[in-house]
Amino acid sequence: MKRALVLVSALVLVAGCSDSDTPPAANDDNRAQFTANLLSANEVPPIPNPAEAGASGTAHIDFHLTKDAAGTITAATVDFRVDLAGFPSTSAITAAHIHPGAAGTSGGVLVTADVSAGQVTLTNGVGTFTRINLPITAANAQAIINNPPGFYFNVHTAANTGGVIRGQLVRN
Repeated sequence: MKRALVLVSALVLVAGCSDSDTPPAANDDNRAQFTANLLSANEVPPIPNPAEAGASGTAHIDFHLTKDAAGTITAATVDFRVDLAGFPSTSAITAAHIHPGAAGTSGGVLVTADVSAGQVTLTNGVGTFTRINLPITAANAQAIINNPPGFYFNVHTAANTGGVIRGQLVRN
């Protein structure tokens, strides 16, 4: 009798702990995430002010997508979180963007991270900025999703107006 009770208890415990009745979480098909490892050595052309050559960072980019019944992106927004380090204490962040361009090439601004002079504080050369719910066209979102390494993110400073740190996008 004790064995039967122990066996029934064990089966109840296993059944209660099993999540086989719970469907697995669906992939969020309405979200695309990217990162970019930002280094001054990646800038094209090379940075003219070498005082900021030790700067680095990581950009975390999150697309929120609206799709129609066929799965076509019809609207999108983007969130940015950018972590910065290694800047001289006098550096002033003036802009940040996604650009079209493979490694070694440069392109015009495609998506702005809505940063301007005086908005980002660097304490001892370190800082973070976040921008959320910024517009991106459906076509640009789709192009980046289709070919992340064909796009890069970079940060600009007053000393390096063409960009100080850059990294190609990588899909997470």
